[in-house]
This record gives sequence, structure tokens and C-alpha cells, in this order.
Amino acid sequence: MDVRVLAILLVFLLGDSTGDAATNPYDFSAIMGLKSDWQNTPPNWVGTDPCGNGWDGIHCTNSRITSITLSSMGLTGSLSGDIGQLSKLQILDLSYNKGLTGSLPVQIGNLMKLTNLILVGCGFSGQIPDSIGSLHNLVFLSLNSNEFSGLIPPTIGNLSRLYWLDLADNQLTGSIPVSNGSNFGLDMLLHTKHFHFGQNQLSGTIPSQLFSSGMNLIHVLFDSNHLTGSIPSTLGLVQSLEVVRFDRNSLYGAVPANLSNLTSVQELLLSNNRLTGPLPNLADMNNLNYLILERTQVRGELPVILFSIFSLQKVVLRNNQLNGTLDIGTSHGNQLQLIDLQTNFIDNFKQSTGVYSVKVILVDNLVCEETGAAGQSYCTIPQSNTSSYSTPPNNCIPPLCNSNQASSPNCKCSSPYTGTLVFRSPSFSVLGNSTYFESLASSMMISFQSNQLPVDSISLSDPRKDSFDYLQLNIAVFPSEGVSFNRMSIYSIGFVLSNQTYKPPKLFGPFYFIADQYTNFAEVQVPKTSKKSTNIGVIIGAAAGGFVLLMLLALVGVYAFRQKKRAEKATEQRNPFVNWDPKKSSGEVPQLRGARCFSIEELKKYTNNFSEDNEIGSGGYGKVYRGTLPTGTLVAIKRAQQGSMQGGFEFKNEIELLSRVHHKNLVTLVGFCFEQSEQLLVYEFLPNGTLKESLSGKSGIRLDWARRLKVSIGAARGLAYLHELANPPIIHRDIKSTNILLDDHLNAKVADFGLSKLVGEDERGHVTTQVKGTMGYLDPEYYMTQQLTEKSDVYGFGVLMLELLTARRPIERGRYIVREVRVLMNKDKDLYNLQGILDPAIGLGTSLKGLERFVELAMRCVEESGADRPTMGEVVKEIENIMVFEGLNPKAESATASASYEEASKGYSTHPYSNEDFLEYSGGFPPSRIEPQ
Repeated sequence: MDVRVLAILLVFLLGDSTGDAATNPYDFSAIMGLKSDWQNTPPNWVGTDPCGNGWDGIHCTNSRITSITLSSMGLTGSLSGDIGQLSKLQILDLSYNKGLTGSLPVQIGNLMKLTNLILVGCGFSGQIPDSIGSLHNLVFLSLNSNEFSGLIPPTIGNLSRLYWLDLADNQLTGSIPVSNGSNFGLDMLLHTKHFHFGQNQLSGTIPSQLFSSGMNLIHVLFDSNHLTGSIPSTLGLVQSLEVVRFDRNSLYGAVPANLSNLTSVQELLLSNNRLTGPLPNLADMNNLNYLILERTQVRGELPVILFSIFSLQKVVLRNNQLNGTLDIGTSHGNQLQLIDLQTNFIDNFKQSTGVYSVKVILVDNLVCEETGAAGQSYCTIPQSNTSSYSTPPNNCIPPLCNSNQASSPNCKCSSPYTGTLVFRSPSFSVLGNSTYFESLASSMMISFQSNQLPVDSISLSDPRKDSFDYLQLNIAVFPSEGVSFNRMSIYSIGFVLSNQTYKPPKLFGPFYFIADQYTNFAEVQVPKTSKKSTNIGVIIGAAAGGFVLLMLLALVGVYAFRQKKRAEKATEQRNPFVNWDPKKSSGEVPQLRGARCFSIEELKKYTNNFSEDNEIGSGGYGKVYRGTLPTGTLVAIKRAQQGSMQGGFEFKNEIELLSRVHHKNLVTLVGFCFEQSEQLLVYEFLPNGTLKESLSGKSGIRLDWARRLKVSIGAARGLAYLHELANPPIIHRDIKSTNILLDDHLNAKVADFGLSKLVGEDERGHVTTQVKGTMGYLDPEYYMTQQLTEKSDVYGFGVLMLELLTARRPIERGRYIVREVRVLMNKDKDLYNLQGILDPAIGLGTSLKGLERFVELAMRCVEESGADRPTMGEVVKEIENIMVFEGLNPKAESATASASYEEASKGYSTHPYSNEDFLEYSGGFPPSRIEPQ
């Protein structure tokens, strides 16, 4: 039995013993689902009341789970879609559990209350789901140091409250997304302060649109990627910036002169690029500590005014094409420590007089090839400082400790919490200076103490620079109570570090923490009674009570078992999906009347082993193949990608819905396959493809006005059936021209039920946890209120009607068809003044008596308020009236005797479903006899 079902049954079967449970039963079901996919969960995760029993890492408010913080717990497994059921969850911190692998479930987007999502240092992979853009309350997003791949989801741009965005140290590819009218982008994140995208595989140019004066960024880190093009001058508009890293890319062009406007920048790293031209005047950057531009192609003389920046500490421009005279002047600040200009073409060095403490390196320059220059200090490479730092004992002698313990700075043996601090842009270079690290340890202790954490002391050791010029530092945090930390202390310390609650001294710059797994948890001591003379009567009473309770439970168990068997038999007749879990690779499958369960071997045979020649489409779910049954009938076979959990849920949803309904204007399910980790759906094959392809002219089918009316009435009837005759009603949620398919006679069929939802009487107008649909067709009322009703489909159908009139996409070149028609529409003019946007293929020279009524109906469907829109039943009646007004028979099989083609072609070498965001289907197979229940 599914652990979630078992969890809910356990809550209700225990009756009185759980009557006072502090945990919402649905939250308990969800947490049990998560637990079933994890190993090494905390030992006290037992019983049926996580909130009431104080499960480690679980925090609750009013019986609802609001926080899961399990940092460094050694968890292994995957994060299942059950997480999406925790509707009140605000904080999810699973950081530093390297054994957590697999992809993030799309259901993560259901957590509408979530403010902090912290998965740093785990082993998650795959694409970051677009649904993450639904987390409108998200403030802190840290997915760094995983194995995520694919594109940066543009929907992240929808997270208007986001403060911290860290996707660094992954395998992300593609370009940096920016908005373009219909899509979101990172440029929309005006309140975000941290852009951390270093150590990925991002490519393309840095869009100038990415930056604007309205942004509040302080860290922009795109180091170690594959970015090309120039540094956009718009970067100079973000005057709040403190750290900028674009080093280790393939950028070219000049350094923008307006970077001097960035008066708050402390570190500017642009090394290992192909930048050219002279270095601009950066003297106005009066907070600059670090200027690193080594291994570029910068040329010319360094301006002397550069060194007048009082805060400047380190200038590194080695391996460039600098020439002329180096003059650092006499007005430089006393913090300037190093000027490294090795391997350039500088032929003169004008030294300042007086006390001279700045280390200058001009090795491999022309000035060091002159006679007598070899003895100059600036013509020799100074020996590197090999001294390292380690926190010393506090005036005590360290004891000898056991192998699983270490001596703290206070000379106590205990098991520390260890890991590595990584600082991405420190503004100092002398790693042997103990002052820096003492201030770091002191500030960290203050942070731990202010958060009332049981920390005795902190030890820092082995500071070193890695190949990315990051500062790494070992850390050991020692417990103040006993010799080990308990679990609560570990995940609390981990949260302080992962959530950036702790702020290091500014000279260390942005950081992150990678923890080692902690295994020496303090054992929970069970209190023992000290009384040896326990009352015998109490013992006997407890034993008798226990016996009676056992007998009652046994009777309840027998009764429940018999009732369960009866219920299973009845339920299997009503709901064939009750025992079916699409997340599993194989198992029990529903037995449906009219829809056959195919074996994978049969489908391989029908598709020539899924050969490329039979491939007719692809999308986010997987691929579609043309198959030929033994009867010679063509079918469309939709094959899910391996391991696609999203596909699994859509798979089950689509079978369940299509098994409930049958109508000539709905695509017919022929069968399915569920075995050997395969999920396939078999549909009727519709050779004329999607409405979108016909409107664009790609299919070769000419849609005149009569045919468009025929298509609209067919699609409307299919939707009306779903809303008014299916039991319970079904809301499609994704009506669009790619989901309307055309058969041999151009009859329309509604397809793709992957996002559809069953709606009972008590759920009408309910608030959904995640808005779903396609931009342009999406009901604005549904988007704003998250209240899903049948009127949301009506809105999408209204947009579809306007698409039938204009053959334009809903959003095209930044223009929205609904708004455009609303602005142009004038009822006092012929064809309502819409001649300029109507599709000429309609036949504008012919009689279009009903077109104006059609426009009026479309505009009623796209009213802002759902209450002002007609029902689909009313839409069907009005389109029928329009057809009668036009002299057409609304009951006819087709608008004309048969479909005609501009180009006589029925070949299958290409397919109109290719390259769509969602897979579509075709039909023509004899319908199965499945009636609504």
C-alpha cells in the first residue's frame, strides 16, 4: 500500500490516541511520503504526530508544517512530489546532504508560502523546473553546488521578492534569460541583491537588458562560464554593486568607461577574457580594493590617477599588452600592497620618493631588460609567503583525543562539526595575516551565540586559493555541551551558514559553506525512574489495560481487513487507478473498457523499434511515433522520457480523464503501456494535424470562413461536453490552437489532457496551488486569484476564436491579440474596423454575415471578469446560430463535402506536431466505447 494512504489510515484508525494530534493529517501523509524515499532520517521520526512529538527538523504552526530544516543529516534518496502537498511550508533546507539525488519535482512550484529554498551542497541533477517561478513569496533561493543542467528557467524572473539567487557550481547551459513581452527574465528581479552564476557552462552574450538603474544588485558573479560578446555598458547603471566577476569567460571588446560610476564596487575581476583597448579612468570607483584583469589583451599606459584610489589594495594586470611608463604617483593610499604587471611591454618605471612599501612586479617587461635592471626589486619575483594560519590554543595545552574527536581551541576533546568555507571575492591577498582570520572566527562566534547555539569555540585552518581564485578555509565548530552535537544543533548551525544568517567581515566578500557529514550525534538519553518500589497495582492495571487495548485493536484489525477487501472490490469497479502508482517503473495497471493495455514489445513492433523514420513529434514530455497496428490502422504513440516524473503524473492524469469521457470532438485514447520503466499512450491518428499548422499555412489546408466556423463549433462542443456532461466536470486548463486537432473532414477534436483537472461540486471556484496554462491563452482572473473555474477555459476559447479570425499568435512581437482587437474594434464601421488584422484566407471578398457576431462572442469570452463570460453551452448555441445565419448546417459532418488541399500531399515524412512545447495527437481510429461515469 502507498505509504501516504497508510499514513492517513493510521491517523484515523488509532482514533482516540490521535484525537489530540498536533499535525494536520494531510501534512503527515506528505511527510511520510517524503520519508519513504529517504534513508538516514532522524531516529525520532516515529509515530503519527511530527508536530506534537517534536520530530527533529520539523517546525509547525497551528498544526501545519511550516519548516523542514535537515542540514547535514546524511540523508540519501530523492525528493518526491509529496513535497508539493505541504501547502503551508515556508522554509525547506536540505543543504549538505550529498546523498540526495535525482531531479527536483515540478510539484515544488505548489509551495506558494515558501520563502527559503536551500539545497546547497546536495546531489540534485536534471533541469531546474519552470514551476519554481510560481513561488511568489520566495526570498532566498540557493541551489548552488549540485549537478543541475539545462537552461536557467526564465520564470525565475517572476520571483519579485527574491533577495538571494545562487545557482553557481552546477552544469547549467544556454543563454542568460531576459524578458521579451511574453516571457520572464532575470532583468525583472529589481529587488534581488545577489546574482551568483559562476562555475557553470552558460554561453551567448551578456544581454544589455540584463542590467538597469532600478536594480539593487550588490553581487554579480558570472565567472568561469562560456560567455562571449562585450561587457554591456548598462552594467554601469547598477550603482549598488560591490562585487563584479566576469573572469574566465570569452568576453571581448573594451572595458566600458562608465564602470567608473560604480562607486561602491570593492572587487572587479575581469581576468582570462579577450578584452582589448586601454583601461578607462576608474578613479571614481573610490571603494575599489581589488582590480584583477590578468590574461586579457588590454593595452596602453595605466593612468596614474588609478592609484589615487585610497582604498586600493591590489592591482593585477599581468599577461597583457600594457606599454609606456608605469607611474603610481605619490597620492596612493597606504592600503596599496601589490601591483603585479608581469609579462607586458612597459619600458619605464617612475618610482615615487620617500618610504616605499608597495610591492611592484615588472618581470618580463622591457624595463627589466635594461642594463643594471636585474638587481632591482621590481624585476624579481618575490618568494611566495608559504606561512599558513591555524587557530592557536587559548593559553592551554591540547590533550590527546580519541580518533573521532579533536582538541578545541579551549583544549577540550569533542566531535566538531566540520566543513569548508568558500569566499568568492576576498579583498585581501596575504593569507598569513592572522588578524583577518581572528576577526572572522570572532564574528562567527558572536553570530552563533546570538542565535543561542551550543558552540564552545571555532577553529579555522589551512587558508588557500583554488583555481577559481576563491579563498577556501577549513572550519571546525566545537560543542559546548558534552562531546557531540545533537541533531537540532547541527541543522541549526547549518541553517545559519546556508541561509546567510551569518555575515562575515566585508573584506571576505560573498561566501558559501560546504559541510562534511556529521555522524557522531549525541545520543538521546531516555529518563530512567529512580524508584524501585513501583506500585504493583499500577503495574497490574497497566498490564490489564494493555491486554484489553490489544484485544480491541485485534478486533478492529479483523473488521478493517474485511471492510478493506469489500471496499477494494467496489473501488476497483469505480476507480481502476486506486492501486496504480505511475512513479514506479512497472506494476499494477488500470483495466479500462475500450482502452487496451499494450506490451512494450507490441509497440516496438508497431513502430519498427521506435525508429527515427517513425518519429513524428517531440516535446517536453517525450516523443511521438507513428505506429501501424496489425489491422493496418495508424496510431500516434506518445512515449515519455525515461525517468520523467512530470510525465508520470501527466500520464496517469490523461488516462484517467480520457477513460471517463467519450465524445466525437475529443481525441480518443486507444490504449497505453506501463512496464519496464516505460510510459506510453496510444491515440487515434489525425492526419490533418493541429489547427495552428492549418492557420499558419504549413499543412497546405485552406481554411475559409465556413471551415473556421466548423472548427470552432467542434472545439466548442468538445469543451462544453467536458464542462457540462462529464461527471465530475473537467476543466481543460490549456486550450490553444496546438491542442485542437483536425480529422479527415476537418472536424475539430480537443487534445492534450495532461494539465486537465476534475472538479467536484465542492471544488468549483477553488483556489489552486499552482497556475497552469499557456501565456496568451491564460485567464487573467485565474492568474491573479488562482481560482480555477470553467470560465478559465472559456477565456482560452475566446482567444482561440480571435486566432481563427486573424491567424495570429496570441502574443506576437509584444502585441496581445485581445488588447489589439479591443482597441481597433468599432461597431459603427464595416467588419467592426478589423479588416487590417483579419486573415485574408477567410475570404474577405465573400459574404461574411456572421463575422461581426462571431467577434462579439469572442470578446464576451475574453471579458476580464469570469462572471461576465458565457458558458461553453451558450457559446455552442451562439456559434450554431451564426452558422444558420450564414446558411450553413451546424449538424453537417464537414463544412464542405471533403477537405481540399492547396498542395496535394498526405505524406508522413514530417509532422505538424514537431517542435511544439506540448505534444499533440492525431486521430482517425475507431472510437473506444468508454462512457462517462
